[in-house]
Amino acid sequence: MKLLVTGGAGFIGSNYVHHILREYPEDSVVVLDLLTYAGNLENLKEAEGNPQYRFEKGDIADANIVDTLVSECDAVVHFAAESHVDRSIVDPMAFVRTNVLGTQVLLDAARNNGKKRFHHVSTDEVFGALGPDDAPFNESTSYDPRSPYSASKAGSDHLVRAYFHTYGLPVTISNCSNNYGPYHFPEKLIPLAITNLLEGKSVPVYGDGKQVRDWLHVEDHCKAIDLVFRKGRIGETYCVGGNGERENIHIIKTLLDALGLGEDRIEYVTDRPGHDRRYAIDFSKIKDELGWEPSVTLEEGLQRTVEWYREHEEWWRKLKMKS
Repeated sequence: MKLLVTGGAGFIGSNYVHHILREYPEDSVVVLDLLTYAGNLENLKEAEGNPQYRFEKGDIADANIVDTLVSECDAVVHFAAESHVDRSIVDPMAFVRTNVLGTQVLLDAARNNGKKRFHHVSTDEVFGALGPDDAPFNESTSYDPRSPYSASKAGSDHLVRAYFHTYGLPVTISNCSNNYGPYHFPEKLIPLAITNLLEGKSVPVYGDGKQVRDWLHVEDHCKAIDLVFRKGRIGETYCVGGNGERENIHIIKTLLDALGLGEDRIEYVTDRPGHDRRYAIDFSKIKDELGWEPSVTLEEGLQRTVEWYREHEEWWRKLKMKS
């Protein structure tokens, strides 16, 4: 099979490319990525020289390049997205253009080139926020996005479903909880905390730090996406969670312990506007139907992630200098 992986130079996309090339040596991968600030060819360095891998620089909103590449491939796995909530508050238009318009361009290309198999990677943030005692999100949870980022991802999810119902496009969707692990761009909570601490800096924590997120190791997420893509029921959505619901401040303190540092390195800052208090995912559907569940515990995953950033200092220092 020949896969077109959009956003394959980003955090989750690059991990997925490595997963496919490792687990399916007979498959080939074409990566389409515009290499904006979060796209980084260094993330794909291990794939260079592999005859089953090819990189194309381009914009998913460019119908010409998208149509050409989709026509060459058997399926599309769509990661490409603007994904940082803070940036979406400052510049919503960029998020609507990439996440909504870009997804529509890809869907049109898949429809017009023989109804290619299409998997769309989304987020739990489309469901809004949970109270402390609310049941976790599942596939039936109503959409209630709270930021320009999550609203744009919600729009893309609705478009994918519309192309299934209107045109019979063979699609699946996965909505995941917060990912962490290798190649995570150092503006997000965990890599920012680790790299700041390694640089001798403090760690900024929004508000009281008691926002709750469900943390999913990126390798577990890639396995889940692969299962949904190959064995999931067409037209269905699968929620993917990490069984790792923790307060942000707990995550920071765990990282401080892993690095042998004290809580004097925490810097509490003004909270983000409209900051969702809690996310959590019920992944029983993908577990029951496809046999998937997370294999990496949060404690193990955080320790592995700290070690990865220790060993890849040149990678993250370059990125922090640019940003």
